[in-house]
Amino acid sequence: MSPATAASPVTGAVIGLPDFADLVDRVGPAVVNIRTTERPKQLQRGAPGLQGDEDMQEFLRRFFGGQLPPGASPRGQRRGAPSDEPVNRGVGSGFILSADGYVMTNAHVVDGADEVFVTLTDKREFKAKVLGADTRTDVAVLKIEGDKLPFLTLGDSDKIRAGEWVIAIGSPFNLENTVTAGIISAKARDTGEYLPLIQSDVAVNPGNSGGPLINMRGEVIGINSQIATLSGGSNGISFAVPINEAIRVSDQLKKSGKVTRGRIGVQIGEVNKEVAESLGLKSAQGAEVSLVEPGGPADKAGIKAGDIILKFNGKTVNRSSDLPRLVGETALESKATVTVWRKGAELTLPVTVAELDGDKNAKGAKGKGADKAEPAKANALGLKVDDLSAEQKKELGVNGGVVVVDVEGVAERAGLDEGDVLLQLNNIEVRDAKQFNAAVAKLDPKKASVLLVLRDGNTRFISLRPTAKAEK
Repeated sequence: MSPATAASPVTGAVIGLPDFADLVDRVGPAVVNIRTTERPKQLQRGAPGLQGDEDMQEFLRRFFGGQLPPGASPRGQRRGAPSDEPVNRGVGSGFILSADGYVMTNAHVVDGADEVFVTLTDKREFKAKVLGADTRTDVAVLKIEGDKLPFLTLGDSDKIRAGEWVIAIGSPFNLENTVTAGIISAKARDTGEYLPLIQSDVAVNPGNSGGPLINMRGEVIGINSQIATLSGGSNGISFAVPINEAIRVSDQLKKSGKVTRGRIGVQIGEVNKEVAESLGLKSAQGAEVSLVEPGGPADKAGIKAGDIILKFNGKTVNRSSDLPRLVGETALESKATVTVWRKGAELTLPVTVAELDGDKNAKGAKGKGADKAEPAKANALGLKVDDLSAEQKKELGVNGGVVVVDVEGVAERAGLDEGDVLLQLNNIEVRDAKQFNAAVAKLDPKKASVLLVLRDGNTRFISLRPTAKAEK
C-alpha cells in the first residue's frame, strides 16, 4: 500500500483548557434568579416529626430550592394557623432576552406560582408577569418592567457540535450565580415530546432549571431543563432545550400567550429491524401507525393502521419522534403530503393539518374474542383463530380479520394473546380464518413473517418465524 493510500490515524490537537473567567464576567449579569411564591389555599396539616422544628424547616428551605415537603410550614409561621401571607414555593434560574425586560426560563419553574420575582446579580428585584408557558417544550416567557437591562446573545443550536465547551450559570440549591462547565455530549437526545434535547456533562442540579447553556462565544444555545439522576443530584448527564426551538415557542408566547401546533390524528410507534425486513423496507425507519382517529385528518386522507409513515411534506421521518415535530411546526389548516409504505409500495396522500388539542387522543374500540367453538388445531405460527362476526367487525371498524382464540409455541413467545385481532400477514389483508390458515401453511420457516395485530384499540406489527410443523 502506497503512502498516499495508507490509512492515517485520526488526531486532534489539544491546545489547553479554556479559561472561563472573562466569559462569565460578560454574560453573568444577564442571568437571573427566579423566586416563586404561592398563597396558602387551605389550612395545612403538618407531618409527624416536623412540629416545632424550625431549624429543620430552614434547612429544607435553603437546600431544596424553597420547596417544603407536604405538611411542613415556613419558618416563623405557626403550624396549622391560617394565614394569607404568601410562602416561598421554589427557586429557579432564567436569563434576560432583551434590554426591555423579556426573560426566558422553564415552564416547570413558574408552574402553579401565584407570584414570580426576578433578581439580577446587582440585587435589583422585579415582580414578573408570566406571559405564557408551554409544558410540552418546558419553555416560559416572563416580562419585567425595566430598561437598558443586560441581555444575552442567542446562538444557533443547529450548528453545535459534540465536544464543544459550554458553561451553565444558575442557582442550584438557591446558590445564586453558580458557574459550572463541561462539554456537549450529544446534539439531539430524544427525551422530549416535541424536540430533541442537548445533552451535556455540565453539572446541573435543582435550581439550575431555566438557566442558560452558553458556548465559548458567549451565546445561549440552550435552556437547562432536566437531569438524569437516581439520587436527585448531578450525575454528569443534563439536558437543555435547544435555543432555536425555544425561540420559536417564545415568539408565540409573546404574541398570544399560548402555542398552537398541528396534528393529523394518529398514534404511532417505532419500526424495528425485523418488521422493516418483513415489510420490505430498506431500513428500520419511519413511524408505524398504530391507531387512526375516526374522522380525523389522517382518516379523511386515507391513512390506515399499519401504514408506515416515511415522509411528511417531503421531509424524511427517520424515527417516530420526528413526525409530531414536523406536523407540529406546520401551519394549521394547511395542506400537507404524507408518504406511507403500504403493502410493499410507497403511497403519497394529501392531508389537512388540524390544531392539536392536548386533551384529544385517538380512540378506538377494544377487540373481543369470538364466542364460537374453538378450532381443533394450531397453525404453524402457533395460533388458533376464528372468524369475526359482522357485529364485531362493525364495533372494531374493520372489514376483515380473524380473532385469536388460543396461542402456543412461537406465537405465545412473540407476545400474542387471546382476543388479539389479526388484520394482515406479510402485507396481505386477512379476510377470514380459512384464508389466514392457508396463507400460514405456505410460509417459509426460514424467513420471519410479520402480523398486523389489533389489541385494545391499537395496532402494532409483531414479527415471528413459523415452525415446520404446528407445535403441540
